[in-house]
Amino acid sequence: MPKVLIADALSSRAVEIFRARGIEADVATGLGVAELRGRIAAYDGLAVRSATKVTAELIEAAVALKVVGRAGIGVDNIDVAAASERGIVVMNTPYGNAITAAEHTIAMMFALARQIPAADRSTQAGKWEKSRFMGVELSAKTLGIIGCGNIGAIVADRAQGLKMRVIAFDPFLSPERALELGVERVALDELFARADFITLHTPLTDATRGIIDAAAMAKMKRSVRIINCARGGLVVEADLAMALNSGLIAGAAIDVFVEEPAIANPLFGRDDLIATPHLGAATSEAQENVALQIAEQMADFLLTGAVANAVNMPSLTAEEAARLKPYMVLAEQLGSFAGQLTETGIRAVAIEYEGAIAELNIKPLTATALTGLLAPQLAAVNMVNAPLICRQRDIRVSETTRTDAGDYQNLMRVTITTERRERTVAGTVFAGNKPRLVEIEGIPFEAELGRNVLFVRNYDKPGFIGALGNALGASEVNIATFHLGRTAPGEDAIALIEVDQTLTPELIEAVRGLPNVIQAKAMRF
Repeated sequence: MPKVLIADALSSRAVEIFRARGIEADVATGLGVAELRGRIAAYDGLAVRSATKVTAELIEAAVALKVVGRAGIGVDNIDVAAASERGIVVMNTPYGNAITAAEHTIAMMFALARQIPAADRSTQAGKWEKSRFMGVELSAKTLGIIGCGNIGAIVADRAQGLKMRVIAFDPFLSPERALELGVERVALDELFARADFITLHTPLTDATRGIIDAAAMAKMKRSVRIINCARGGLVVEADLAMALNSGLIAGAAIDVFVEEPAIANPLFGRDDLIATPHLGAATSEAQENVALQIAEQMADFLLTGAVANAVNMPSLTAEEAARLKPYMVLAEQLGSFAGQLTETGIRAVAIEYEGAIAELNIKPLTATALTGLLAPQLAAVNMVNAPLICRQRDIRVSETTRTDAGDYQNLMRVTITTERRERTVAGTVFAGNKPRLVEIEGIPFEAELGRNVLFVRNYDKPGFIGALGNALGASEVNIATFHLGRTAPGEDAIALIEVDQTLTPELIEAVRGLPNVIQAKAMRF
């Protein structure tokens, strides 16, 4: 009989679901790190919320663990990479608390507009400072939403009910989806300049970390109010404190912090800030929903092998997984390559399969390519939810197959259509199951992707490669491999350079400043 440990507080109905389906479920909340490590070896499944930290050390001790279930959307408290290395499935419940999170955002916006917490403290202290707490109306104000996915769309709907104008920045928001939601798509700088209130609903990724910093706040109205109920780290807390101190912005409402529990913070102790202890999902309805969902998902996996909302595992049978593994690696690399180069909204994805690969089950390959494409901008994207996200965002996905082989025995080509252009990348799997890039934007190429890669598009002119090498050498960056391709002598060329170190923003700016450079990008695989 499978055994599950519930390490954080979940609804008692979750325990009932496990036991009704023949799974032994133990509830032990509030365990210390050492005590949890001492107990975990006996369990096949671990159910958590945000309190329990599923670290690499805990995973190492979990010799029987097959699945970790997160009752909620964020998996920041789980070392997904360590779990993946051990073959442990990590599941979450991405949609169970969307309404609750959106409502908390609206509540914070109201409280911020009318200074309700400070007015409450003053009144209960025996003061009557009616003239001190002059608020602002929400009606006819402009709400800027950063990240217009599931939660952001609900916030937009509620704000429109309050007669607010809604503008949104989201690289994945299509014109058709924006029209359906009744929001205006704008660039990020335009949102900063126009919004009276700004709310964030985007995951914390390398692309979004510190998206609101001192430079961003300098572009905003002095009357702007910022709400963050998404993830700590999206707003640079020290910069926000300085902006509040200087009167650069009017106020902020923060539910999430870089360090939690947030016992001390440079933002605390001021009337123009509202702080809550990560309450975005804290309603009885949301807690019930995510608890029941994670119990059902974990039970399905442990009893039948079915996978739903996994963040690190494709939905495949054991037989398919073994056969498709090298093609899955290729699909993820092609998608990730295109996704890391894409900076505007995606309208369509066309995936072509030629030769032997066209005779395989291509659905998991398409889902894997979409996962790689979306992952640079969205957290917790996986084979299960990537196609759904594309449908929600009106990204058209098409597949074509041709069993006749061309120059390669098998070939997979991914073409991305954005608001500005098309971008194509193709690859193959050579003998020995070795994925390779063979074409980038129509330029013949052959390269194996390493961990840290510098992509450079340039005009093919004498001296360029030497200048590029000097720039890397000056930054003490060691080159592992160097691959080149071009359309014709003197025309467009591409360089892919695998390096041993992480590429810094300063180095990328230096490369962009070299003569004849069209584009330079740091990429990670």
